[in-house]
Amino acid sequence: MTVWLVVLLLLTILFIVISTVKWRLHPFLALIFAAFLFGILSGMNFKDIMSSITAGFGGTLSSIGIVIVAGTIIGVFLERSGGAYTMAESILKLTGRKNVPLAMGIIGYIVSIPVFCDSGFVILSPLNKALSKRAKISLAVSAISLSLGLYATHTMVPPTPGPVAAAGILNADLGIVIIWGLIVSIPSLIVGWLFALKMGSKIQIDPEPEMTEKEIAEKMKDAPSSKKAFLPIIIPIILIVLKSISDFPTKPFGDGGLRSFLGFIGHPVTALIIGILIAMFLPKKLEKKMLSVDGWVGKAVLNAGVIILITGAGGAFGKVLQNSGIASVLGESLSKTNLGIWLPFLIAAAIKTAQGSSTVAIITTASLMAPLMAPLGFTAPIAKALVVVAIGAGSMVVSHANDSYFWVVTQFSKMDVKTGYKLQTLGTFVEGVTAAIIVWLISIPLI
Repeated sequence: MTVWLVVLLLLTILFIVISTVKWRLHPFLALIFAAFLFGILSGMNFKDIMSSITAGFGGTLSSIGIVIVAGTIIGVFLERSGGAYTMAESILKLTGRKNVPLAMGIIGYIVSIPVFCDSGFVILSPLNKALSKRAKISLAVSAISLSLGLYATHTMVPPTPGPVAAAGILNADLGIVIIWGLIVSIPSLIVGWLFALKMGSKIQIDPEPEMTEKEIAEKMKDAPSSKKAFLPIIIPIILIVLKSISDFPTKPFGDGGLRSFLGFIGHPVTALIIGILIAMFLPKKLEKKMLSVDGWVGKAVLNAGVIILITGAGGAFGKVLQNSGIASVLGESLSKTNLGIWLPFLIAAAIKTAQGSSTVAIITTASLMAPLMAPLGFTAPIAKALVVVAIGAGSMVVSHANDSYFWVVTQFSKMDVKTGYKLQTLGTFVEGVTAAIIVWLISIPLI
């Protein structure tokens, strides 16, 4: 039975990959079907299978469903109001327009905290082309720097939906995940920028911008100031981190009313709702239509709905694995392999490379890791957070032809497929492995 459970797990993962890649089955159905198949074939009774699926689905969404929706709403307001442009302009003033690749990497890094990397690249592409033309550099350099900057936070820093979902599934403290996600993603961003400079400069692509800097400046007239645009991102993060600090065993804020208050406003749901309220001040004039089903909020809720369903399905799959008894089986065998923190990275990298979606890779890997956390010794708050970040690092490895982001980057940057593999695919490999090494080095004294 022990061998059969391991074989069954591998077959189930294979089913998820083949069904989503070859059969084009929606990841929600793939994960739900996988939960049923594993439960039945592992010998669980029907009642336990159903209770595991419903408990896993509901339990996961109860903790992070609202957070995912709120983060997506903030992202749409930044996108539609033009706030992303003014944030970019403020960063360019710091780095200088001669350092366009570095500036675009930093801009992407910040914008992708609440905005999906695909959307972020599309939003910032006109600005990137205009600045690259002015700086007289190849579009290949700035485009890959922007792409890798977006990817760093998209995979490792909440409130991006993937890391939020993983934190919920693994019961990791979101504030601690944010702290370690930022610590790991910053050097990863730097490595990505250096990769773009070295490799991108070998390939000449004329930016040929569709919008001039004058036209972008005209578009920014109605956009919010950069200080205003940063607030919906920064305020929720600060509140969540403060709550995590207040929960430290040393109780730095005491054990009275202040701690209780910080616990309330720093709860991810409250913090992100506050972020939404701040984001509503970004447009020059807030109109009722923006908040309607057909407006900005409606678009955000529809976008978030897909992620929420996939996340819930991942939670259902993980609960079935947990209740099947495979945790103790794999925990005993894997604890002897000494893979440690590399295990979640390798699983996520394998799933990402096979099926293309970073978010699906994160959620699926978190679901697989959930029943293994205790057997592998990942029980402390820091350990759980580092596992989430390691999964995020793995979900970068690698972006290639089965990944929609690969095509967004290559098509908007006028790269052929061969060039895309040289720059985007290799770049995401380098950045992901860099992040994994950093997580491993951090884990040595802490786990």
